[in-house]
Amino acid sequence: QVQLVESGGGSVQAGGSLRLSCVASGRTFSGYTMGWFRQAPGKEREVVACMRYVESYADSVKGRFAISRDDAKNTVYLQMNSLKPEDTAAYYCAASRRIGGPQSPVDYDWWGQGTQVTVSS
Repeated sequence: QVQLVESGGGSVQAGGSLRLSCVASGRTFSGYTMGWFRQAPGKEREVVACMRYVESYADSVKGRFAISRDDAKNTVYLQMNSLKPEDTAAYYCAASRRIGGPQSPVDYDWWGQGTQVTVSS
């Protein structure tokens, strides 16, 4: 059974940092596209960052967030710096068999349960 489990969410003040982790089990995701999405209340789920061999970022987080992966540990990370109140959302890890930097949630095949990030001003 494939599982993606996120951790590292929490509450921080604006300007702070958090590092999210996503550990995959049940299969190896080496060569798959891994993505981080977020969803705020009343809003659609949106891609934050994704990578297969090259990173891709939403404009709203460029220069502040960094996605990385350790395929030996079947783990993907999202380092979030200079956090803003508008970054407040539930953050989800996802895996896709598609290449080319898939941006839509429908392009992803496996999902984690999410971890909450709250940024206060």
